[in-house]
Amino acid sequence: MRKFIYFLLFTFSFQSYSQELNCEVIVNAQLTGNENVQVFKTLERQLKEFINNTTWTNKTFKPQERINCSMVINVNDYTNDIFNGSIQVQSVRPVYGSSYSTPVYNYNDKDFDFQYLEFQNMVYNENQFESNLISVLAFHVYMILGMDADTFSPKGGAEYYTQAQVISNYSQQGNFSGWKLEDGNQSRFILIDNVLSDTYKEFRDVLYEYHRSGLDQMSKDTKEGKLAIAKSIGALKQMNSRRPNSYLLRVFFDAKAEEIEDVFSGGPTVNISDLVSTLTKIAPMHASKWRNINF
Repeated sequence: MRKFIYFLLFTFSFQSYSQELNCEVIVNAQLTGNENVQVFKTLERQLKEFINNTTWTNKTFKPQERINCSMVINVNDYTNDIFNGSIQVQSVRPVYGSSYSTPVYNYNDKDFDFQYLEFQNMVYNENQFESNLISVLAFHVYMILGMDADTFSPKGGAEYYTQAQVISNYSQQGNFSGWKLEDGNQSRFILIDNVLSDTYKEFRDVLYEYHRSGLDQMSKDTKEGKLAIAKSIGALKQMNSRRPNSYLLRVFFDAKAEEIEDVFSGGPTVNISDLVSTLTKIAPMHASKWRNINF
């Protein structure tokens, strides 16, 4: 098979007293015209320490089990202690029997306004709103944990998704965008509501089958792994027929489209005509990639 490698911005060597995550944090303030202002460097350093040093679960993660992820905060504007921007969150997990890391969570959160005073204390409270900055970061941490766990065991991320929803609920009191139903169909509210809804139950099943029955088997039997991946994606057709063009489909393919193209563009030949038909129907925004898949 053509050798495929995800654009690993996670090949960093990161040293910290981390708990569950190895998270690289970047604060990009170029759009403000003042990217060298010290407050952005301080913010970046504090966020990196906060995310990696906080204990997010009651489980023990061995160093090699910690999840590699990144958060890139793009600051568009700021006035005094009020910041306006977005945050791109990504996570990967290793594939069994290989040096390849597969993308799991790839989320562009465009509604990210927050208040920050340089050197302010950062404390996460699982049952209480502290600030929109803390809530948004914690929400995405639990989405990373949930999706990662779902790829290793069926419905393995339940407790993490539940906590993400708790954060979503109590953060509504802050009157920041992204936490309420009326904030649009691509908000944090919609994301966690859909993940936990039976209407989209195939989404979490596919996370497991795609990774454990598919990718993790490819080092043993590439053809069987490819067939399992194709079968898992086929299950998304049921979800799409129930809720066409759902937000969760976009979230899934934002992470997986490039990888799917690569997996099925070389190696042992499998009959993938049904797969391409399904992909074209449920993820037409990536049609150019599906046309590159070799039969």
